[in-house]
Amino acid sequence: MVKTKLIYIFFFIQIQTQAISAEPVRVFIEGNLLVSLDNIAGTSIPLSYTGSTIIALSEDIRFFRGVELNLTVPQAYLAYRGGLTVGVYTGLELLPNTGAADIEASRIFFDVLPNKIQTIYQIPLREDHGLRTSPYVTTLNRVSVDAFPILFRITPAMKGMGEEIEKMRFTLNAKPIMSNEGALNLSFRYPEQLSGKPFSLLIDDVLIENVNGEMLLKEGSHHLVVVSEYFRNENRLFFIERGKTLSLTVELQDPTPILVFEAPGDARIYIDGVYVNPSRPLPVEPGQHEIKFLMSDYSIVRPIVVRKGKTYKVVMTVAVDVSESE
Repeated sequence: MVKTKLIYIFFFIQIQTQAISAEPVRVFIEGNLLVSLDNIAGTSIPLSYTGSTIIALSEDIRFFRGVELNLTVPQAYLAYRGGLTVGVYTGLELLPNTGAADIEASRIFFDVLPNKIQTIYQIPLREDHGLRTSPYVTTLNRVSVDAFPILFRITPAMKGMGEEIEKMRFTLNAKPIMSNEGALNLSFRYPEQLSGKPFSLLIDDVLIENVNGEMLLKEGSHHLVVVSEYFRNENRLFFIERGKTLSLTVELQDPTPILVFEAPGDARIYIDGVYVNPSRPLPVEPGQHEIKFLMSDYSIVRPIVVRKGKTYKVVMTVAVDVSESE
């Protein structure tokens, strides 16, 4: 007797498109996953060979380039090559509760589960996401943030796969793919008499049109400059951390020139013939002034030209020279 071996060959077409209309889907929801900045390592859920999960985004996704889904299978599954498929769906009008449910959703991805322990899928969320398919990663078409929550679903490729696979547990981890950005939250404090006066703000030599609110910047060191005819110029370095917000307050200062004095305690100081207290900084008008130091019968007079927005340190020193001769 000649034995005949029947070989079943299954053909699958990988689908990646967002233009598919909704279709009825029978699912078994085993739980939900939230992709959040609070947990950049991701959250995981165990799934059966017919399991599904809902994946949602947190409210704050400013620093997300995409979402990464990492599906880990047990070693025993490798004997079932081509036995399972994976699908990703959007357009969930109603979010099903845990358990079996009949829903309508739009399929944006469908493929055979690869025969390896870990399979990584990446879902871009930005135009400039920079994500690429490789031997290790499958990149789906970009998904609009508004398309979330999405459904991740495992389904058998054939019936009667046996008791062993029915007992297997597959682990899905969902985590954010971070951009190399952080945020700068700037605020400005004005002198009371100059409130609302205009100024120009440059960050890394780029003029910032809207100085109010938050702005995204690349991770690393940055240079801030404030230029104005109403305030003192400001130069400041700051550092942006990936995925974090830096709150920075800039104290805008009156541009009136300031004189700061250092002199012996018994010295008397006059500006343009008027005695001044040298123990505290002295605001003066821009232009030329005359400074006079008096100590007993000794006096020194120095002219000085001061400019707007500058601080000048005026130091009186008394030197004693000692020399030796043959």
